[in-house]
Amino acid sequence: MPPVTTALERAARTVTTAHPLAPVTATLRAMFGTSTDIPGVAPDLLVHDTAGWLPTRALAGDHLDTLLDSARRRWNAQPHAAAALAWKAYTYWLALPAVLGWASARRVPLLTAGDVLMHFDDPRPLVTLGLRADIPVAVLPGDPIAIAGLPQVRVVPDEDALLAELRRSLIDEQLNPLLDAIHDRVRLGKRTLLGSLSSGVAYGVLRSADVLPGPSAETIARLHEALGVDGLIELVPGHNGKLDVQRKTCCLAFTLPQPKVCRGCCIKS
Repeated sequence: MPPVTTALERAARTVTTAHPLAPVTATLRAMFGTSTDIPGVAPDLLVHDTAGWLPTRALAGDHLDTLLDSARRRWNAQPHAAAALAWKAYTYWLALPAVLGWASARRVPLLTAGDVLMHFDDPRPLVTLGLRADIPVAVLPGDPIAIAGLPQVRVVPDEDALLAELRRSLIDEQLNPLLDAIHDRVRLGKRTLLGSLSSGVAYGVLRSADVLPGPSAETIARLHEALGVDGLIELVPGHNGKLDVQRKTCCLAFTLPQPKVCRGCCIKS
């Protein structure tokens, strides 16, 4: 039997022909069908030509008003509700690649505000997000791509370290500055906003449960704990016998001129 290192090297030579985030794009296709045209996300997630795209760090500055104004017009919402709904939509699509990367293959794109890009040119979604083609991806030592020699691959020692990288890039470097910027514009509690992030992570896992390994509840619990958003939702039996999300906070959709009470909202209709 050939040594393990030889097998890994052969596997590494194979995986270098595919992008490190290939498992993520495959899971996205399974979630939404075979089409790569998903409103709100760049085709196959990756942006190879960055002309016309902005780094999402701009949302903590001048372009936050662009996002909030777009949400206000889309939902005819008051400023606080527009901000809450904009955060809910943005954080769902932003976190999804890392959520699916962790859950499907233990490969985590490091979603810093410089490596995630956006534009507002497509009228269908609130904002379109994409990842730089060379975005760093954190992996475990046993991943075949760990020895492939790709400059964007960062090897971390274990799953706790992988989740720590996810939190650092997504929460510390990307979302905390945006949360502070939103709080400067409108009076919204941190718990309200983090509740939407918590539910978005859970929905991302549940909607792809048929193609992800392992129990969904355990995956969600691990991600929630790592991101510091545990305790903001509960998983409950759904009408179809599968798990569903029961929120403990509200996205404020009930305040719209045509009030909406989302499935799983803490406000009962």
